Amino acid sequence: MDEEKNGQDEVVSEIIYDSIVPLEEYLAAGIHIGTQQKTGNMMRFIYRVRTDGLYVLNVEMTDERVRAASRLLAHYAPQKILVTSARQYGQRPASMFAKLVGAVAIIGRFVPGTLTNPQYENYIEPDILVVTDPAGDSQAVTEAVSIGIPVIGLCDTNNLTSNMDLVIPTNNKGRKALAMVYWLLTKQIYSIRGKTNFNYDLANFESEL
Repeated sequence: MDEEKNGQDEVVSEIIYDSIVPLEEYLAAGIHIGTQQKTGNMMRFIYRVRTDGLYVLNVEMTDERVRAASRLLAHYAPQKILVTSARQYGQRPASMFAKLVGAVAIIGRFVPGTLTNPQYENYIEPDILVVTDPAGDSQAVTEAVSIGIPVIGLCDTNNLTSNMDLVIPTNNKGRKALAMVYWLLTKQIYSIRGKTNFNYDLANFESEL
């Protein structure tokens, strides 16, 4: 507990940045806590390693990437945005995101051929894909790459990012962290679209325990 608190204090004290929400809120959601593994792809997003071996993500970079992803997504027709989440804790946040921005959500198992087989009854033709975890949502990523649409990925320290067009570095396993990312994306897209009726807080996006 002391190690985590010290880590949070360190991040806050060294980063002076006008973030979407106060940095303390990012840290409280655990958005910066990665895994004990790191890939070469994710090295540039890692802030430090804790004494317990967990890699810590750079919160400023997460904030910057959320802004960039929101700007990109806001340029697409809502119904042409697809979001997927095989991860349990990502399913409610992804569903809320889709509901509020007008996107399509596929949660749980992604059926092979959904993006590539026109004969499949639930075949869809999105223009961009958002995945909660490139590993857990690998089938969706493979199909998106094959049809040539961009992929935005919520990537933890252990993810490979070779098929990601835009990486949002984040803890993609934590309940509150996933809620935070999807809440912020939704909030930012509302703002970019000029909507002023965003009346949802972080708790509305959190999965039940």
